[in-house]
Amino acid sequence: MDEATLVLYVILYILLPLWGLASMLDWWCHKQTSIESTSGLREANIHCLMGAQIGLPLVLSLVFEVNVLILLLCFLALVAHEFIAHYDVHFTTGKREISIWEVHAHNYLATLPFFLFLLIVVRKWDVFLDLISLNWAGGFALQLRQEPLGVTGNYAAIYIGSMSFLVVGPYLQEWWRCWSYERALALEESS
Repeated sequence: MDEATLVLYVILYILLPLWGLASMLDWWCHKQTSIESTSGLREANIHCLMGAQIGLPLVLSLVFEVNVLILLLCFLALVAHEFIAHYDVHFTTGKREISIWEVHAHNYLATLPFFLFLLIVVRKWDVFLDLISLNWAGGFALQLRQEPLGVTGNYAAIYIGSMSFLVVGPYLQEWWRCWSYERALALEESS
């Protein structure tokens, strides 16, 4: 097995699943601290924003060839995610308990996107050089990925489907719980 394939398999079979597990642990911690009655809908909105910040470049990287556009989007999403993650913890502190398990989940959720980005740069070094040298000509077209992903070649579909069920679904449920709680409070106050 060559180094590029080994790096790809570390991304696909170690780092991306760890990101999903850390996300599920984080969601479970929110549920245990009754996010709907503590930090509420505002924090749930922040979580949805952070999920989109990481999810969009992740899906683009799995489905399309990594070019200047994809690499630039990954980098910008990573930077934006860091700012929002700091705001999230600042906003939440004092409103609900942030357990040691949640702190550990946050550690993974903050560092894994950075390591994923670095490994993508290693695999796509020529694209990275084009990005930093501003040689962007032809680097903004979306092309479906030519290289099959994973052992069976259908990793992207399996990963996107499973993470939609195991991560996106629970966070949407969290948002719904928070929205419903705030709506019920508003209706109660108005009557």
